[in-house]
Amino acid sequence: MSPRSASVNEELRRRSRERLLQAAVEMVGEHGYEATTLGDIADRAGSARGLVSYYFPGKRQLVQSAVHRLMHRTLEEALEREPCTEDGRERMARAVDAILGLARDRPVLMRQHMAGLLQAEGFVQCPEQRRLAELLRDTVVRHGSADVDTDYPMLRSLLMGAVYAMVLPNVPMPITTLRAELFERYRLDWEMGVPPDTGEASGGTRETDLSRFFATGDAPDAERGRPGQSK
Repeated sequence: MSPRSASVNEELRRRSRERLLQAAVEMVGEHGYEATTLGDIADRAGSARGLVSYYFPGKRQLVQSAVHRLMHRTLEEALEREPCTEDGRERMARAVDAILGLARDRPVLMRQHMAGLLQAEGFVQCPEQRRLAELLRDTVVRHGSADVDTDYPMLRSLLMGAVYAMVLPNVPMPITTLRAELFERYRLDWEMGVPPDTGEASGGTRETDLSRFFATGDAPDAERGRPGQSK
């Protein structure tokens, strides 16, 4: 059998990393951060345990990258869903609803994410975090900001504060109260986005199948062990 090409090896590494990200989100969401080990995540992903350290320095970095992936893919899906729109106010409403929806539907996962951000290292600088930042910054631009360098970190801080308020154990604030506050600040109509009292919102992100957020596509022939087989 001829050696795999560099491009095939790179694709295999990418898909292996994405399986680990998906497994991290699933395991932490199901069992909590402390009860989840790197070995558990590797087993769920179907990867060798030593492979985790090849991609991530530790569990906190892996979990934070995984949550950022879920956040940016959720946000991306919300912004681009049908009917597509270039209306800056509607896009801001969709962005707010996407992030608040994650806090409502995945409180265990988002609570751990917020706790991780309060560690000394803060944000993990990874492709997932950068893509999330790009989407939020673009949302601010399309909303009509005259000072993006000020307005983007303000939006990020307001969303983080709202998520924190929603996932506080025993005393969470309701999504409707926080949404109303954010919508008033950005001069959005309640009917924009996906109001939390609609059927679409109640379905939201509670689904258990997260594969579309971590899509890896069909495995290449080399990974399946069937060289040269056509798709």
